[in-house]
Amino acid sequence: MVGAGAAAVVAGCAPRDASRVVGTDGPRYAALKLRASDERGYRDLGWLKARYSFSFSGYVDPAYTQYRALRVINEDRIAPGGGFPIHPHRDMEIVTYLLEGELWHRDTLGHGGVIRRGEVQRMSAGTGIRHSEFNHGHALTHLLQIWIFPDRAGDPPSYEQTRVPELTGGALRLLASPRGGGGAVEIGADARIFAAELSAGQSVSFEVERNRGAWVQLARGTVQANGVLLEAGDAVHTLSDGMLEIVAAEKAELLLFDLA
Repeated sequence: MVGAGAAAVVAGCAPRDASRVVGTDGPRYAALKLRASDERGYRDLGWLKARYSFSFSGYVDPAYTQYRALRVINEDRIAPGGGFPIHPHRDMEIVTYLLEGELWHRDTLGHGGVIRRGEVQRMSAGTGIRHSEFNHGHALTHLLQIWIFPDRAGDPPSYEQTRVPELTGGALRLLASPRGGGGAVEIGADARIFAAELSAGQSVSFEVERNRGAWVQLARGTVQANGVLLEAGDAVHTLSDGMLEIVAAEKAELLLFDLA
């Protein structure tokens, strides 16, 4: 589990491992800790180049086994013809977000089809499900796969796939939540996943409530989060409640996780 004891609070535009706070007459900014891209686990199988934010598949980092209920963020690049043969999952909420390319999915519930850029897939493993994922296309598939512990074990497995709400306008768009709806998939966990695409100079803000935490995963571009510089592949997570303000230095795409 990521600990909340790391130090980090400075004023103004901070270095990469710090954050900022302002006086009582202004907003209180959440303290942040950086998880740099090149600190993540790495695996190269030829057809697969993967980065692991948390301990996974032979990669072990005692400081990053999970963050709250967030267990996995894998950034996978799958070459044409590559993929994962059928394999099992149990009691996990699995969300797949396509950054580019296509992913062919088939599972033991009878679902089969293609996930494309602009779509999000949710698979609740519950009492057990087996599935396969392949890139049968002619171009690279680039995705983020997310695993979140469910609030309750032993539910029946289920599947959902939907089109992502339009990401233009520099706003946070809901991808997944306990209730779903409005283009978001429904997950069995007290968690919300948002996505945003920002042009240079655009910003988004998010209030991290007391007793909750946020993780920001930058997929593309360069941003500052509470003054902390993030480049593609970097992430930050909160060490306290307060305001989270993200400003793009160039065109950027990110996911934001709100977690109990």
